[in-house]
Amino acid sequence: MVKYLAALLVMCGLVVTACAAEGPAATNPKDAGPDFAVQGEYAGTIKMDGRDTKVGCQVIALGDSKFDAVFYLGGLPGDGWKRGDRQIRGTGKTEAGATTLKGENGGTAKIADGKMEISHSSGDPLGTLEKVERKSPTIGAKPPAGAVVLFDGSGTEHFPGAKITEDKLLKAGAMGKDEFRDFTLHLEFRTPFMAAARGQGRGNSGMYLQNRYEVQVLDSFGLEGENNECGGIYTVAKPIVNACFPPLSWQTYDVEMTGARYEGDKKVKDARVTIKHNGIVIHDGFDIPKLCPGGAPSEAPGKGPLALQDHGNPVVFRNIWVVEKK
Repeated sequence: MVKYLAALLVMCGLVVTACAAEGPAATNPKDAGPDFAVQGEYAGTIKMDGRDTKVGCQVIALGDSKFDAVFYLGGLPGDGWKRGDRQIRGTGKTEAGATTLKGENGGTAKIADGKMEISHSSGDPLGTLEKVERKSPTIGAKPPAGAVVLFDGSGTEHFPGAKITEDKLLKAGAMGKDEFRDFTLHLEFRTPFMAAARGQGRGNSGMYLQNRYEVQVLDSFGLEGENNECGGIYTVAKPIVNACFPPLSWQTYDVEMTGARYEGDKKVKDARVTIKHNGIVIHDGFDIPKLCPGGAPSEAPGKGPLALQDHGNPVVFRNIWVVEKK
């Protein structure tokens, strides 16, 4: 399975270059190139069918000055738009310094100076969207009294053998030594900018709760939100909405978990989670019916550690803490 193939990386300063098939991985906006400045989220109100309509757009860089785009009628995902609402897809490219997108409905959008001018297929102007940078409402959340601080940049005491970057971020590939059954977890992560990569090759990692149940970490910005994409419980459940921010944005997972219950060796109650991604509920009291692949070999009663998967991409983590429920 591609998900679990190891990748060889060459590291140089703040930029990490993955294998040639995936292309370069930038970990700093200064090194990400001009396509990074175009990629992102745009929001505003335009005229559609004679009415003012709230619209959001996500522009996804594909490399070589090419882009995909998704227009969401009602607002950006988690900010008005929900799964099943109308969306319009488009493609485009940058030529001679100007980025033009064409929608599947024949409309066009031109991007310049952080603005997106949208026109009808007839050429009539419909309105302007502004580039926005959303931030999770829980970014930088402070650990409450009684929390176990697993990582704050000061060292890897709670993740023996793990590595940190020069700017004190935790690298993917970390197995916690502390174990929990019922808990509240806060974690922040950042995926790299890998415009030439696709699917599971694009900023791949994973947050394993109890080392049993994986919540996917991936650059899934602008995708549908499947169970193998960011926020999905891997192979088990799609997120309610794809709440993924663009790569190189700091993102948050906030988890409320109740571990599985056993009578002897028999499981009598599934593990249950409520998960917020960037402050948006993506799993609401979901009962996890089975083990996810790639972590512990089997489900079991009792506690388990937090594990952060290394899939060969320079994903980093910070501000990780847990409050255990007694």
